[in-house]
Amino acid sequence: MRRTLIVANRTASTPVLLQEVERRAGERPTAFTLLVPDPTPENWSLDDAVATLRTAAAGIHGTRAAQVDGLVGGSTDAFESIRAAVAGGGYDDIVISTLPSRTSVWLRRDLPSRVEALGLPITVITPPTSHGFSLFSKGPGSHESGR
Repeated sequence: MRRTLIVANRTASTPVLLQEVERRAGERPTAFTLLVPDPTPENWSLDDAVATLRTAAAGIHGTRAAQVDGLVGGSTDAFESIRAAVAGGGYDDIVISTLPSRTSVWLRRDLPSRVEALGLPITVITPPTSHGFSLFSKGPGSHESGR
């Protein structure tokens, strides 16, 4: 079974991420772990985000077995939380779901490039901007590295 680490805060239930989870789960059996580096927003919970991702992984008819769990980061630095998770998790790849480039602290701090140095393939997903374009060119809202 493939193991995918999903890194997200406020974007954990955006349609573009849910579609990516559904697509991956449909391609092959995949266990997802949602890592939330900073779970402080009061109107949001890790349990809610995991439940939403579990529903997406189960597919449109809800019939696919969906293995999704959650993990809260141990550092205020998203990269350090990811590094620690990768060191102990046996993941095959990483999905980083972040805000659009104009508001994303993670993109301003070049988190995707830093995470690529960990040696796993990564996919970066950003919600489409109001104009329908994303920072990355693989399609609206996503970019993949090919490690």
